[in-house]
Amino acid sequence: MTPGGPSRRAALHFVVVIGLVSLFGDMTHEAAKGVNGAFLAQLGASGAVVASVAGIGELAGYLVRLWSGPAAGRSGRYWTWTVIGYLVNLLAVPALALAGSWPVAAGLIVLERVGKGLRNPPRDTMISFAGNVLGQGWAFALREALDQAGAVIGPLAVGLYLLARPGELTDAYAWLLVPTVLALAVLLVARHVFPAPGQASGPAGPTTSGDPGDPRARRLYLVAVCLTGLGYVDFTLVAFHLARRGEPLGTIPLLYALAMGVSGLCGLAVGRAFDRVGLRALVVALVPAIGATPLLFLAGLPEAVGGVVLWGIGLGVQDSVMSAPIAAMVRPADRSRITGYYSATYGTAWFAGSVALGVLYDRSVPLMVAVSAAVQLAGAVVLARAARSRRASGHDSP
Repeated sequence: MTPGGPSRRAALHFVVVIGLVSLFGDMTHEAAKGVNGAFLAQLGASGAVVASVAGIGELAGYLVRLWSGPAAGRSGRYWTWTVIGYLVNLLAVPALALAGSWPVAAGLIVLERVGKGLRNPPRDTMISFAGNVLGQGWAFALREALDQAGAVIGPLAVGLYLLARPGELTDAYAWLLVPTVLALAVLLVARHVFPAPGQASGPAGPTTSGDPGDPRARRLYLVAVCLTGLGYVDFTLVAFHLARRGEPLGTIPLLYALAMGVSGLCGLAVGRAFDRVGLRALVVALVPAIGATPLLFLAGLPEAVGGVVLWGIGLGVQDSVMSAPIAAMVRPADRSRITGYYSATYGTAWFAGSVALGVLYDRSVPLMVAVSAAVQLAGAVVLARAARSRRASGHDSP
């Protein structure tokens, strides 16, 4: 390391502080996500509506990244976009306590996703600078592990609250104002301690130029990401299905908390493995996740627990490690823009898949399950081809 160059300690501290913001943030919006489907069902929405709301929210959240990513990259105002995004993302959640109809609730659910879309590209770009020192897989997975800790605590707390006070969903949403305030407070502290993104990787900024090679692998990776998003069932539809089937309302966020715990642990493991063997680590984790949908929709509650575990494995790959290959294959100066592009494409696929799976759910649950599994399998196959391409070109270790 050259004098004035990247500091591993500074990079690690930056990722941990951002991870704490994510921890409190996920206590808020992941707790809500664990019961949003049941809340919409309580307000009279259909399965197609629930799936469409989830899909529209993801689409809006990912499409806005086409704007927020390049805007943050051009201006260098990574913190400004991150703070605005967190404000929108988190404040929309406790506002659900005031929603008296499913259209109002649906609007707030979509707004929460838009806020996430505003903040993620600039935040992930800053993390990628730290990843130049720590390793991209490890940097993203470490933040995601802290994120997922909050994603376990939030739904767990809401689940226990609803078991004690069945049906009190509006009060549960109102209590989520507490972690919202904590997340925003830590965010402002992080902004003060690390005023310049380059501090995460030293005064000189990122030291690696990225790997612009192997365009075929990048194209295959994008296709794989889209197929994964297209076939993956959003938990909002899972929650709707469990609620309509008559499962106790309090068990739904508890299952979601389990999924978040699995997701965090899986993200850490796969992140480490990605730094060693590249895209093959993602393939190994995504294949077993294909079995989640049959267990969640075609079996009873005990089998659904296993389905939740598999669903969490797949989510851990998508949420914590899917950004790492982009950082590894793209120059630092282009990361914010390319991350926004990849995210928007993924979100479009997720939207299309959510709507299609929701419509299929209302018509035939077995058919929906078959389509979901087939598309996810296709994504894993394409991702395996991308891994082979990277390895053949010498970019991934053998």
